[in-house]
Amino acid sequence: MTSKHTAASAAAELSTIRDFLRYGVSRFNEAELDYGHGTTTAFDEAVFLVLESLHLPVDQLDPYLDSRLTAAEREAVAGILHARIDTRKPAPYLLNKAYIQGIPFYVDERVIVPRSYIGELLFSDLFGGDDFTLVEDPTSVERVLDLCTGSGCLAILAARIFPEAQVDAVDLSPDALEVAKRNIADSGFGDRIALHQGDLFAPLKTRKYDVIITNPPYVDAESMEALPPEFRAEPELALAGGDDGLDIVRRILKEAPKHLTPEGGLLCEFGTGREILEADYPHLDFLWLQTANSFGEVFWLTRDQLKAGK
Repeated sequence: MTSKHTAASAAAELSTIRDFLRYGVSRFNEAELDYGHGTTTAFDEAVFLVLESLHLPVDQLDPYLDSRLTAAEREAVAGILHARIDTRKPAPYLLNKAYIQGIPFYVDERVIVPRSYIGELLFSDLFGGDDFTLVEDPTSVERVLDLCTGSGCLAILAARIFPEAQVDAVDLSPDALEVAKRNIADSGFGDRIALHQGDLFAPLKTRKYDVIITNPPYVDAESMEALPPEFRAEPELALAGGDDGLDIVRRILKEAPKHLTPEGGLLCEFGTGREILEADYPHLDFLWLQTANSFGEVFWLTRDQLKAGK
């Protein structure tokens, strides 16, 4: 059944931010949208779209809830809410903006929408904390590698966390690297981040790193077939990880020891294939890491552990 609601009627009949949020949630639920690109509910998606469209802080809803909008603002907000329904594109593509750890990044259809758990881990006590840490002194890290960098967001976060490090960022897609180039220029870390086009470690020759971070493609073939339109809008190259989703992860595990310094380590996000990895690599002592919304989807391995597990 086709909805009778239109952007034009919404712009004419609604007046406040509260009105548009309620309307957005109703229409999103009616359209049975899928989420997962920075939000998980219809309400959060509507808040993101409405506040960003109005150039308001996305974390400060209450002060503006009952603000009345101008005619031009009503048209813009109604238009983007309906674009989310009509196109089924992720909200960050419609806005050309995504946030990781509160930091905005430019995105478009050339890159996967940033949503890695690694961002949360980099900003946690695991790096420079007082108790258990993976890297006790972030200032001691001299070289960092971000494999499958996409938009460049993790490379930029790494440059923040490791203030003395030179960061190499690699991606197979020239289009993705154009987006990363834009984000790096905006970040102010252009003097410390270098982009490389190529297949994993290939463009790096014999370089070694204190920390390697990677969020490679890891969606298995069955899941790829069942992806909703929101995820199909993303580049397949950035999602598909082979039959069981772990083809690229296996390649990284094989090649990483040659590119780590003696005290170096690998931080890898790989999805929900923990049981497969443990079965395939029974001698690897994976350290499974927890975030606010995941456990066992990111691991840390030192160079010594990787070499011992062969």
